[in-house]
Parts: sequence; structure tokens; C-alpha cells
Amino acid sequence: MSTVTPVWVTQRAQLTPDRIGLIFEGQSYTFQQLWEHSNKWASFLYEKGVRKGHHVGICMKNEPRMVFIIHALQLLGAKSILINRRLTAEEISWQIENSKTTCFVHDISNLEVDILTIAIQEDTQPKTTSKAEIVDECSLDDVCSVMYTSGTTGKPKGVLHTYGNHWWSATGSALNMGLSHDDVWLAAVPLFHISGYSILMRSVIYGIPVLLYERFDEAEINEEIIKGNVTIISVVAAMLSRLLENLSSRRYSEKFRCMLLGGGPAPYPILKECKDKQIPVYQTYGMTETASQIVTLSPEYALSKLGSAGKPLFPCQVRIERKGDEQHGEILVKGPNVTHGYWERPDANTDSYVDGWFRTGDIGYLDEGGFLYVMDRRSDLIISGGENIYPAEVESVLLSHPAVREAGVVGKEHPHWGQVPVAFIVLKEEVRVDQMIEWAKTKLASYKVPKEIMVVDTLPRNASNKLLRKELRKKLR
Repeated sequence: MSTVTPVWVTQRAQLTPDRIGLIFEGQSYTFQQLWEHSNKWASFLYEKGVRKGHHVGICMKNEPRMVFIIHALQLLGAKSILINRRLTAEEISWQIENSKTTCFVHDISNLEVDILTIAIQEDTQPKTTSKAEIVDECSLDDVCSVMYTSGTTGKPKGVLHTYGNHWWSATGSALNMGLSHDDVWLAAVPLFHISGYSILMRSVIYGIPVLLYERFDEAEINEEIIKGNVTIISVVAAMLSRLLENLSSRRYSEKFRCMLLGGGPAPYPILKECKDKQIPVYQTYGMTETASQIVTLSPEYALSKLGSAGKPLFPCQVRIERKGDEQHGEILVKGPNVTHGYWERPDANTDSYVDGWFRTGDIGYLDEGGFLYVMDRRSDLIISGGENIYPAEVESVLLSHPAVREAGVVGKEHPHWGQVPVAFIVLKEEVRVDQMIEWAKTKLASYKVPKEIMVVDTLPRNASNKLLRKELRKKLR
């Protein structure tokens, strides 16, 4: 028998109606106001034909109306199909068709699709005389949202998130990090990604406000943290690097208690700088398929296990599947926040699960204390002359050079070695490439030293600022 729960935004508005639930560009919304706005959008969408069980695409920038629409769809019992705004029109159309979306809400100009479309303009507000058929409850087994993974090959896969996945993600995070009545979670990551969407779900479950940013602005965000207006923020390494560079010699407020760092292995120099500046960085490991983090480093181990992603959130599990006597292997996870599968992809579902464990495709190891260390994506692994090279390790070394702002490493085909590492770097100050290579030779084993280093203006990243190594590989062709 499935567990039934009241719709979260409704229950939160009933429990703490006067608490602030959302802050955007200086304007605050209480949870009661959040529910009222969401209810208006629910009626508007209902009048347009949206019904319980329908798939509704959302492709919007971070702003209050996107928050209202997400909650409105939960009030209607419809499923949210979250679509990346950075995709091309062709990619968006494919995801709409694949997901069987019946209504598409977006704020992108000159975008045409062959279904019911609601284009959100600057002044668009829900106007309706009808009243929607609002649902009071939802089952934790019901699908709440669908997000497409970018993948490394082939078409993206639609990850199914149930209400239970989101509930257990929020619960596991709170059990690990704790929860305070005066917490404020700053969200500068896209709401159409799991990192941003999960913050919204935690807000109504915990009863804490989200300080929402349309885009990442390191100067403004640093000011908010310094002033004590933020207690938690979710970032990836590139965002943290920009925050540190802007912060300089200043210090964060004592109220700030968590820099939740995800999006892949973090370079050691960044972690060391945070330690020196007493910034409470909690490394995490997670993915779309795990409804955000599934492994997080608990506060008491932040310094002694620097570089580790930590241990599984309660009540999740992690293990390593090795081949032969290799120290490293594929990371497998299990837990109630892990997706039950992909939308209409029985082939991927078969390949991704083994005896109830989900294959992440990532490489890592567990130390003697059970702490997880994530090395890299299996698809990004460079094998040179039979030796494994983890791009994240090489990137971490390059980032420790004072002249380097960003670094990305990929494998290039080689007739003798199979592959050799090649680096792309963004510089803070001028430095000769040959000097960089000679310097790297003092830090890395010879087979790990990049055979080429290319200086570029920017590195390709997705909307969550995660490095897109597959785009770097294209530059080698």
C-alpha cells in the first residue's frame, strides 16, 4: 500500500502561512502567498486544458512565476517535464515529443512547437474566471517530475522522479546537515535541474525560504553571505572558484553554515583555500537519477576527510563494483531517493540496475572508513598505455597553478599509447604553455602530464556550470 501525503505547498501554507517562503530581487512571498499564486496558476492552466496525470513541459529562467507553475502542477496532479533553456529548438522539440507533453510553458522568444503552448512574456499573469479541480493528496509512488539527462552518447533519457524520491532526498539531507528555523537556502542553480528543483521541494518540506537568483552573480551572492542573509548555498566547483576569487580577504558571516558542493570531483586547491578561510564546504555526490545528493560529507569530517564526498545519506547505500584486483571501480547506489527508471526506456532500465542497485557510471573507491572518493565519469576516463588517468586529478593539479582560473582535461587518440591527456585552460594571468607543461611534470607522473595545453577564453559548461568534457573532445577533431 502506497503512502499518501497532503500536497506539500498546501500543507506548508496551512502550517506556517506567515513564514517567508520565497525571496526574489528584493520581493518576499510568504508561504500563504506562494500557495495563492500557485493556485491562480493552477486555475489558469486548468482552463487551458491541463488535467491530472498530464505531462506539462516547463522551460523557463529562474523567477517566481516558474516556482508558482511548478507548485501549480502539483496542485493539479500533473507531471512537470523540466526542460533546459539552453537547448536548441530541435532538442526541445524532441524532448517534448518523447515525453508526450500535452502543454508547454516557456519564456523563450521565437520558439514554435506543435502542441498547446503558453508563452510567458514579461507581463504575463494568470487571468481566469474558472476554478481548477485541485488535488488534496498525492502518493509518494506517483511521478512528480521528469528531467532529461544530457548523457555522453545517444539521445537523453527522461529520469522519473516520484514524490517519494524528492521526500527522501529532503529527509536524508536534513538528517545529515541538520535544520534550523532561521535557515535560508540561496538558489542560483537552474530550477530545471535537479539541484535547483530539489531546493524548492526542501523549502516547502522544511518551511524555510529560498533566496532565488535568475543567474549566478558572485559579487551579489558574496554580499548576501557576508551580511548573514544566507545560511546554505548549493554550488559546483566553477561557481565556488568565482566566489573565492571575488571574496579575496573578506570573511563570511558566522550564520553561514553550509557550502554544499556538488557537480563532480572538486579540485583540491579550492578545498584547501576554503579550509584556510574557514568556509564550511560539504562535498557531495549525486546525480539526476538520485534526486540530488546521495552521499555527503558530514560536518565532523570536513577537515579530516578533505576531498571525500562522504558517506551515504540515511537510509541510502553505496558500494564499488571492481574488476579483478583494481582498487577503483564503478559506484553503485541504492536508496529511496533513487529513480525507479527512465521514461519509456526499458533498455536503459535493464542496463542501469543490478539486484536493486543503480549503476552510476562513475568511478571511485571507498577508504577503510567507508568514505567515498569519486574519481571521474567512466566515460571520461583516459587510458594511456594501459594506465588509468582521471581528468579530475590532472585538472586539480593545473588549477593549483596561480595563473590558471579554469581547466579541463580530455583524452586524445594516439597511435602508440591509445590515448594521451590534453588540457584546455583559462588563464588569470599570462604564462607560457611550455612553462606550464614543465611545471606539471614536477606535480604529476609522466603519463599524466598533458601532452598539449591549449589556452582558451572559456570552457564549455552546462546550465549548472558543470564542465562539458564531451564538447572539449569535439575540439580535438
